[in-house]
Amino acid sequence: MDFSLTAEHELIRESAYEFGQREVLPGLAERDRGHVSDRSLLEKMGAAGILGVAIPAAYGGSGTDYISLGLVCEELERADTSARVVMSVHSGLHSLTILQWGTEEQKMRWLPKLASGEKVGAFALTEPDAGSDAVNIKARARRDGDSYVLNGEKTWISLADYADQFLVVAVTDLEASSKAAGLSAFIVDRKLPGFSSRPIKGKLGVRAGNTGQLFFDNVSVPVECRLGEEGDGFRVAMSALDHGRYTVASGSVGIVTACLDACVKYCHERKVGGEEIGRKQLVQQMIANMAAGRDMGRLLYYKVGWMKNVGLRHTREVSLAKWQNCNFAFQAAHDAVEIHGAYGYTDEFPVERYFRNSRGAMIYEGTREIHTLMQAEYELGYRLDRPLKHMLPEFRLED
Repeated sequence: MDFSLTAEHELIRESAYEFGQREVLPGLAERDRGHVSDRSLLEKMGAAGILGVAIPAAYGGSGTDYISLGLVCEELERADTSARVVMSVHSGLHSLTILQWGTEEQKMRWLPKLASGEKVGAFALTEPDAGSDAVNIKARARRDGDSYVLNGEKTWISLADYADQFLVVAVTDLEASSKAAGLSAFIVDRKLPGFSSRPIKGKLGVRAGNTGQLFFDNVSVPVECRLGEEGDGFRVAMSALDHGRYTVASGSVGIVTACLDACVKYCHERKVGGEEIGRKQLVQQMIANMAAGRDMGRLLYYKVGWMKNVGLRHTREVSLAKWQNCNFAFQAAHDAVEIHGAYGYTDEFPVERYFRNSRGAMIYEGTREIHTLMQAEYELGYRLDRPLKHMLPEFRLED
């Protein structure tokens, strides 16, 4: 079993790291402090080719594999979570789901513009009264001839004010045999009459990112914008979450690495009694745990990336990676604050931001409690993954 990365992987990692240092970090402390998001970051990511990672060249993407997407997410979150969130919602939840579920016409219509960054996509599942219990959403899409009339609202939607189009899940059949069977998925353009968005203020973390609410007031969505068949919405959404969880799992390793970067530097600079604090055994224990979390986290998401590459379903494995890697990141950030002492409690050092940002990832894309239950149910035989109607295409080298 070969765990080494290719030369192309290493180049992608280096490029993503340099982008984060050059385009994300400058001015970040001020933006984070002021709860200000930078729309131009999306344009820079598009120009750099980042938004087309893992999209086949036939659809305007870079033609790189799914491991490459994980590497980009890791390095972007090493700079700041707000940059990785862009990849999660645009590339993972939106673009890869179109690649998996879209017709050839839909893929040719949407993916090239998404890969180039000409268009930005987002994902809209969560509602005020439906989070982890996604089957209980209330947004309604009523068929009316060659279109659907969409009404309702969504909340906690990343890129709510910036995205050009949204993958929206809504109820289409109130009389279906189950709530899940009554859901359908749509690609909704923000320019359609009746659509509006509003930002959410006062977040604990990811303050340099845009998060908001979406409102649909008799929005007429063409039938050709439905992704999958009527009744496929829940399966489409769960497929999207597999992709989103992969980006969160890989990004979380970036937080661990950033914590190590900051703590190793501080441990050599800070002295107590004339001795570097890195010589203290309790400090070394925290550093060792961070290193272990980084390396174990990479192995977990590398495996999921490999499974994506060869076309295997990976719902259990990506749940495990998301759950554990978010725990690794939060513990690393917690210990990083501890190592920095009082300085870690201020935004003078970045570890305070890592701590706030890492907490959010334990909630979105499935809470840690949900993933704990999922893993137990797999082992107990209560949960079994059935074959999907549409699998994510396996990675193939293109000429």
